[in-house]
Amino acid sequence: MKTSFSPTILNTTLASLLFVLSACSSSDDSDNSAGDNEGPSTLYMNANILTLDEQDTIADAIIVTGDIITAVGSEQELRTELDADASVIDLDGKTMIPGIYDAHSHFVYAGITELFNVNLNSPPIGDVESIEQLVAKLTAAAENIEEGNWIQGFGYDDTLLTELRHPTREDLDRVSTTHPILITHTSGHLAVANSLALEMAGITSETPQPEGGAIRFDENGEPNGVLEEPSAMTQVSGLIPANTAAELTQAIRSAAATYSSQGVTTANDGAAPAAFASLIDLVASSSAGLPIRVNIWPTLDAVDAVEAMEFMSDRITIGGVKDFADGSIQGYTGYLSQPYYVTPEDQPDDYVGFPRYEREALAARIKEIHDAGRQAIIHGNGDAAIDDILYGIRQAQETNPREDTRHVVIHSQMAREDQLDEMQALGVIPSYFVLHTYYWGDRHRDIFMGPERAFRMSPTQSSLARAMPYTIHTDTPVVPMEPMRLIWSAVNRTSTSDSVIGAEQAITPLEALKATTINAAYSNFEESTKGSIEVGKLADLVVLSDDPLTVDPSTIKDIVVEQTILGGETVYTKE
Repeated sequence: MKTSFSPTILNTTLASLLFVLSACSSSDDSDNSAGDNEGPSTLYMNANILTLDEQDTIADAIIVTGDIITAVGSEQELRTELDADASVIDLDGKTMIPGIYDAHSHFVYAGITELFNVNLNSPPIGDVESIEQLVAKLTAAAENIEEGNWIQGFGYDDTLLTELRHPTREDLDRVSTTHPILITHTSGHLAVANSLALEMAGITSETPQPEGGAIRFDENGEPNGVLEEPSAMTQVSGLIPANTAAELTQAIRSAAATYSSQGVTTANDGAAPAAFASLIDLVASSSAGLPIRVNIWPTLDAVDAVEAMEFMSDRITIGGVKDFADGSIQGYTGYLSQPYYVTPEDQPDDYVGFPRYEREALAARIKEIHDAGRQAIIHGNGDAAIDDILYGIRQAQETNPREDTRHVVIHSQMAREDQLDEMQALGVIPSYFVLHTYYWGDRHRDIFMGPERAFRMSPTQSSLARAMPYTIHTDTPVVPMEPMRLIWSAVNRTSTSDSVIGAEQAITPLEALKATTINAAYSNFEESTKGSIEVGKLADLVVLSDDPLTVDPSTIKDIVVEQTILGGETVYTKE
């Protein structure tokens, strides 16, 4: 086990970043053109092609020339347009869709957690069902780590452990007192440190509570190891040595392989970490080293330096600016307007979580993004946090009106009907982590939100009824990158216990598919080149085992990606 980059360290390492960007800015990939229609042509025929254009056209053939779609229609029509040396690929009636466009995840960190963190997830993702099993997995990992080096884990969920509590410093001390240990909650918004790690960070009974976060203390007034939100977590995670360039490259390649195997042709990297430099370096050395496109969302303090370089390519683009209004509802750090359904034992009955920033401070950050002509992409789970986000966007627009900003509220988990009205008026796009209905639906209903709020979380149908654009996402590595399960979840809203969590908010398979393709491309200002199968767009395509629009909706999650095509080149084939 090697040390790894913490998910809470979101600032870019600017010195190395600027060096790498300077080296890349003169590369052949530095233009931002849609693609190149020069080169050999390929006819894909005998297919069920869901184009997802404005008319929802279904075709049976397309022609790709270079990396661009140059014709869409029937096989009979398109054969007359083929060059003599063109290739012909018979898809044997299989379904082709546009490449999946990941509306929000943490691409690089997904690879890091997979390779350099102990997997502490509970079923259905992992196998940890108790603190004893968690301790055992960490102990086994410690045997392969040199004394004094960090042990890290990711994915534990206190609500799925037999003990129904967070691990503590004492639990982790049973793993080791000579290795510093930090394990991260499945939400990414809490972590637990052992005594050595707390000591190294100087966290004691006298440590003041950080703004926008919390250090938990036991009945004796001593820190119990649980840290809430980055302002607390980074006091420990900031001590962890960063991954080497070689490790980051390995993590990027691993994530790219996983994403492309799931039909993802464009990934998002929310709050781009220090691995940005390695990501760019990998593409600059050889675009073949990255079989996926990545849209990077820098943090506010890094975006100026990144955009000053004006680096763009067909594999890496720079999108909006990522910021945060609150934390995680299942971590009790989401900011609600009304109390949690079941209040934590150490909190008052009216506990509503807390904001990352006070309202005016968040508004100032949003205004800074807005006034710079950039797109604000703000994490907001609880409805009180969404109130603060919309307040900030409204204030920014009133003082500096802009057209077509496409500001985004990431997760929008508890967005109310009046807030959707406000989003529509402001041109704000909600992006829903709808897989909450599967992975946490039962607990949101019974613990965090209560039935009424849980049944309307991720209100996709309410957005559809307003004819407003919206997207759905996985937030990987919080949950696995499984777009077919994501689409299935939006259609069925079924929990892990097979309970339906808010049937009235379910959408059709076609709408769910659009939310992961053309809508997602639109939310990143890339709808002219991605998201649908139309002439002039990039040939980013996916071949599926079945048609998600015609199979039994309960089986959409079982559809298999058979082939992923990026710019006309096959980058994944199912074995």
